[in-house]
Amino acid sequence: MGNTKSINKLKNLVPLILLYYFSISEIDTHFENYFEILSFNLQLIIIFFWILKSPSILGNGHIFFAGLINDVVLGFPLGISSLTYLLVSFSATYTKNMTVHTTIISDWFTFMIAIIFSNCIFYMLATNFSSISTSITEMSYNTFFTLLFFPFFWLFFTFYNSQIIGRHNA
Repeated sequence: MGNTKSINKLKNLVPLILLYYFSISEIDTHFENYFEILSFNLQLIIIFFWILKSPSILGNGHIFFAGLINDVVLGFPLGISSLTYLLVSFSATYTKNMTVHTTIISDWFTFMIAIIFSNCIFYMLATNFSSISTSITEMSYNTFFTLLFFPFFWLFFTFYNSQIIGRHNA
């Protein structure tokens, strides 16, 4: 009985582990080395999906701390990624509270609004309060590919949530 409880807790921790792993690993910059324009932010997809579907798995404290880790690893001023992550988290929370049943289309649309707003805030803070050279073109590619990959990860996370963890969409 105790062994299955531990396995279930470990299954619930996978999204949190992925969030921290992607915050530490700079995986989106590895894709830029192979394809010049391919850059996407998997952390934002993880945050939006899991806050929307199962908010008890990720907490705002973990999201904030993962953003701080990402800032340290990438050399951004502390708090910029955290603010971006929290904006996406708050938009997912708002969407969850305002809708009865979400679909991939409604999630994709609200995610698009959240990511565009959060990337605009990130760009504004990065250009005004640091010496980081960020171009609108790079941010546009990142936003486009993050939105492009969202449905694939939505389907994968939905499968994981229903089959592996055993929860159905909220």
